[in-house]
Amino acid sequence: MDDAQLRTIWQQRQFRPAGVHLGQTVSLFVKHNLARRVRQLGKLAEIWDEVVPERIREHTALESFNRGVLTVLVDSAAHRFQLQTLLAGGLKREIQARFSFALDRIKLKPGQFSALEFSGSRPQEHSTG
Repeated sequence: MDDAQLRTIWQQRQFRPAGVHLGQTVSLFVKHNLARRVRQLGKLAEIWDEVVPERIREHTALESFNRGVLTVLVDSAAHRFQLQTLLAGGLKREIQARFSFALDRIKLKPGQFSALEFSGSRPQEHSTG
């Protein structure tokens, strides 16, 4: 046997501690990291719905909130310009005043998204025949 084969055999016979189940790791990650972000983004979404005019709000989607930066997707350049104007005119200060966490910046990104309506009913199934 050469050195490479002996090294492989030796590595295979080494003691390996029992691993932690992936579910436990994911659960801890969600509990400590994602839960706070979801709570923050949910609160921001409520404020956003209250203060942003509907004609602009329907063309936006909150993408993320991380390290004091709210990222908002806007579906067209015209709506992005209107939103930038509103934010510079005091809308940003109003959102910051209502939000209990530090909101340093609102970043607008061009993006496409689909609006979902939650009516509480299941979609109709179409039968063929």
